[in-house]
Parts: sequence; structure tokens; C-alpha cells
Amino acid sequence: MQASFGVMRAPRAVIFGEGQRRVLGKVLSHIGKRVLICTDKRFASSDTMLELLDNLAQHGLSVELFDETLAELPLSSITRCVQRVGNSLPQVVVGIGGGSCMDMAKLVSLLLTHEGPIDRFYGEFKVPGPVMPIVAVPTTAGTGSEVTPVAVLADDTRDLKVGISSPHLIPHTAICDPELTVTCPPGLTALSGADALTHAVEAFTAIAHAPTPELSQQRVFVGKNVLSDQFALSAIEDLFRYLPIAVKEGSDLIARSKVMKGALLAGLAFGSAGTSLAHAIQYPIGALTHTAHGLGVATLLPYVMGFNASACRPEFEAIGRAIGVIDEDRGGLGSQAIRQIQAMLAKIGIPSTLKDLGLQEEKIQWVAEQSMLAGRLINNNPRSVTAEDIGQLLRHAYHGNLLVHGNH
Repeated sequence: MQASFGVMRAPRAVIFGEGQRRVLGKVLSHIGKRVLICTDKRFASSDTMLELLDNLAQHGLSVELFDETLAELPLSSITRCVQRVGNSLPQVVVGIGGGSCMDMAKLVSLLLTHEGPIDRFYGEFKVPGPVMPIVAVPTTAGTGSEVTPVAVLADDTRDLKVGISSPHLIPHTAICDPELTVTCPPGLTALSGADALTHAVEAFTAIAHAPTPELSQQRVFVGKNVLSDQFALSAIEDLFRYLPIAVKEGSDLIARSKVMKGALLAGLAFGSAGTSLAHAIQYPIGALTHTAHGLGVATLLPYVMGFNASACRPEFEAIGRAIGVIDEDRGGLGSQAIRQIQAMLAKIGIPSTLKDLGLQEEKIQWVAEQSMLAGRLINNNPRSVTAEDIGQLLRHAYHGNLLVHGNH
């Protein structure tokens, strides 16, 4: 029986619902008058952006707009924004867009508050104190960055993406308006939602660490706990049911709303529990294949679930019940849950093998060794893992051999 230990790290306020973007001016006016908005070219030129800028003007706010955020968030993009601001410091930083735009707001806020270089903050608990208030307004439903303590960037002096994890990076307020996701194309909707599903499954099946009084202060991500479990299971239920609808019928606001809620809840789950093996393996795979993060973790998810099955049978059975598995003839509820998740991912266009993702077979051993370097993620996995285990898992995932009994 898991001890009743829980950690919840969250914004001061989360405002969710259709049309709620229109509260932005009012929310910001309570925080500061000088606003920096971080977004990308596409959203900056949209009618919705004009509407939001008008809303901010009505509240007497002075706005600086930075619209050069790039996908995968290269360090040069962050540096350019900080230099652009110069000495005219904002009082609040707003990230509007996908995960990169929200992470941009977090990292610009960090560098405007604490002196760089940015690499001194890489890792966990390295941010020395509070940062400038951040307000996050997601336009995709995936990363959960609007509620999490982590920001990820591409540092061109390193091969892999790097993360900064600190409770100080959690946004002050998150405004989640499903109407903003309606224009998200099917492919991006699919890989973003699949990323959120992976967050939820990995948070729900993460290892439960011994709940010492020091745990929450030593680790940003404390492993599976009674609070993260509530968010994770609810997210899995919403995403499994409604993501295929949102991909197929982008204008379906009920599906869009459920998927955005699922991504939000998944963010709250992994913001304290953390993620594990699929994320550890994806970092080197992403570096080699230059494929989107969500695509990589979702391709890996069923194989990682299969590998972990022997270590978290009750969790997989709970997932099976949550997604409505009733047929137990083929090896039990947990095995069926894994198969049905893989079938749903295939239905929305997620590659079913690493070969389809573009990984070269001769790179498998390199990926396995690189994956082991992500100690935080490896240690959060419910089943202990070696480089040999990962190599074998990768070969199964390369050839599409899904094993679901933990008998690798």
C-alpha cells in the first residue's frame, strides 16, 4: 500500500474555459502595468492577437511584443529577446502559444531577474529565488508548461535538449481557453495530445519514493504520489476518449475542451511526479531524427509500458478501467490497456515503430547509452533499468514487437 504522501506544485490561479482569454487584461492589471509578450510569428499576426492587444490596451497596460520565438526553443532566440528588452524591464512576462512560447516566457523572466549565463541554472533547484511573474496562455494542448516547474531549451553547445526545473518557474497564472486550440492542425493536435498522454501515464506509473520529510525539498519531481495520481488518471481518461475526436473534428469544442483539460491535468501530475523512461529515451532519439518531442515519446510509450508492466500491474489495471477496457480475455486488463493505447495512437497518426520514426538501427546502442545519462528520468522509472534493457526495448520498438508482460 502506497503511503499517503503528496506534493502539488501549481500556479496561484488556473482559469479554464471557452472565451477565458478575454480575462487576460484584468489579470495582468493586478500584477503590473508593463507587459512583455513572448509568442511566435504565426500567432502574432492572428486576429486573436489583435483582440488580446486591444483587451490589454483597454486596461491601460503598456505592451512590448516579441514574436520571434522558434520551435524547439534555441538559446539564441532567448538571448535575442533578453537583449531586445534591454533596461526597459517589464513587470510581468506573458507566454502565448505552444510549449516553446511558454518556456520562452519562463526563461526570459528568469534571465531578467537573475544574472546568467543560463547554463548555471541547468538541472533541478538551481534557480536562486523568485522570478518576474509569468502568465501562460497555451494555444496547443500538450506540454502542460502553463502549470509546470520546468522549461526546456536547445543549447547549441550541447547535443541534447536541456531542462531547468524549479518551482520558481511555475507561472503565476495560467489562462486555458480551448477556443485557442481550434485552429491547431490535425498533425500538431495529435502529437501535442500524445505528449500529454505520455506525461499522464508516466506520472501515474512513476516510482513511489520513500516519503521522507526532505523529499519535496531535495527533488522537484518526487515520483508517484496521492495528489499526482488524481490528476494523471483523469487526464488519461479525457485524452484517450477525446483526442481522436479533436484530431478528426478540429472544430468540436467539447473534444477540444476535454483535450485541453487533459493536457492541463497531465501537467499538474508530472509537475510533481515527473516523467520517466520514454522521456529519457526520446532525448537522444530526437537529436538523431529531428522529430517532434511528442511524436517520439508517444511512439515509445506502449513499448515502455510493456517493459514496465511487471512493476506496476495495479496502475495498468486502473488505466484499463479508466479507458473503458472490458475484454479481459487476452491476458488481463493491464495488457489490454497497453494494446488499446497503442491502437489509439496509431489511429491519430503516431508512428508505431522507431523505424517509422526514422531511427537508424545501427544507432540503437548509442541511444541506449545516452538514455542512461538522464539519471533523474531513469531513477523515476518503476522498474530498474540498464543500458542492456534499453537496447532490447529499442530493438522491440524498432521492429514493432510489443511485449506486454514485462518478460523482455
